[in-house]
Amino acid sequence: MTDLQKSGERVAQWRDFVAERLGREPRGFRDVAAFNAEGLPASIRVSSIVDRKPFPTLFWLIDAELSLNIDRLEAAGWIARVQSEIAINADFRQRMQQDHAAHIILRDGYLLDEERKLLASNNMLSALSQRGIGGISEPDRIRCFHTWYAAHMVMPNAVGELVDQLLADSTPRALLTDSA
Repeated sequence: MTDLQKSGERVAQWRDFVAERLGREPRGFRDVAAFNAEGLPASIRVSSIVDRKPFPTLFWLIDAELSLNIDRLEAAGWIARVQSEIAINADFRQRMQQDHAAHIILRDGYLLDEERKLLASNNMLSALSQRGIGGISEPDRIRCFHTWYAAHMVMPNAVGELVDQLLADSTPRALLTDSA
């Protein structure tokens, strides 16, 4: 059996698990990107083209417990609090910009030749080359901790590290200025 066949079998093996976890068929599912401590998929990699259109969100968080804990942080207003700190922390903003740039390069490396040709022929390459983690076009904005964290599980990033700190603290108080 070739490595390509083994890879295809692995993807097929996890597709049903991912569909059950999402409650629907995973559109654009390519592979498991990261596993949790129990060895189950926690983050998945998605195609950069879904339904023949650019899909800039490369990684999706599917770990239920982790998603719930991040939901709680978001519901408690942590995105707004962190966003306020980002506005005054130039070092953190620069790190976020670097994280987006690295993510764009990573996503570009996953593009298949036929996908690149499709995007180019429809003048849609910029939809991927100008959008970072979670499809964000504003490099100093956080729309969702989940997308940042799904990417962080694959390649560490500043926001994911901050989420790690917030999740580790049973009563999160730390802001960027406290942890920097």
